[in-house]
Amino acid sequence: METTRLSPVLLALLVVAAAAGCGGGGPEAIAETTVSSAPPQQENPRSSLAARAAAAEDSAVVATYTLTEGATAPRAVVVTLATDRTWRVDIAGGAMGGLADVSVAANGDGLFQCALPSETRPVQPVCIRIADPDGTLPRHIDPRVQHAFTDWRAVLTDRQAPLSVSFAKPVVKDVAGQCYAVESTYASLDAPLDTGIYCYDEAGVLTAAKLSFGTLALAQPPAGGPATIALPGPVTDGPALGMATPEPRAGTSSAAAG
Repeated sequence: METTRLSPVLLALLVVAAAAGCGGGGPEAIAETTVSSAPPQQENPRSSLAARAAAAEDSAVVATYTLTEGATAPRAVVVTLATDRTWRVDIAGGAMGGLADVSVAANGDGLFQCALPSETRPVQPVCIRIADPDGTLPRHIDPRVQHAFTDWRAVLTDRQAPLSVSFAKPVVKDVAGQCYAVESTYASLDAPLDTGIYCYDEAGVLTAAKLSFGTLALAQPPAGGPATIALPGPVTDGPALGMATPEPRAGTSSAAAG
């Protein structure tokens, strides 16, 4: 299995920093009221969203996003969608309460969670096989960001999915494409996707989204994707990275006090 030791997250952080320097910060939230009262050209919002979400189904792209959550600094997210429908999403600060960079990837061998090196955590990149390619990550190790580019897109294209869709105002300044407010009509709390705002251009590229884990904004035009993805490191046994901030090691406080 092909591996590479370079983390796109590290390179993408430069893009995010440059964007912040030019624009004075991360994606700027605008109007609180997101539902538009004048749908463009009287289109059906459900049909319009389904068409745009399906437009890139067979496309291969590499796209860099900024992810903001509350008052925290923007983080980089690098999305790789390959021609063979394998995929990889690298998320800066995506695990251990923001302390660790993480990648979620799927290829013909399975669904993987991978630890990525960063300036503050210079670990060797390794991957843990979690499930079959069409499996799911347990909630305690799931950063959720990758769903916006994978299985949630399939829900958005399904006209029978229990969703209510309306046109929406942009969630970040100068976002390209059309935005949609998506709500679940499912009675259960276990909705098939995150409700919120999804913005797509006509080519089917997700240009922005406001969801439970934060606000995504496309940082630069996407590039063409590879024939297949490469995992960032070798596959090994061991525990996956959790989402929660780890507890301090026993003796750390007493050692510091002494």
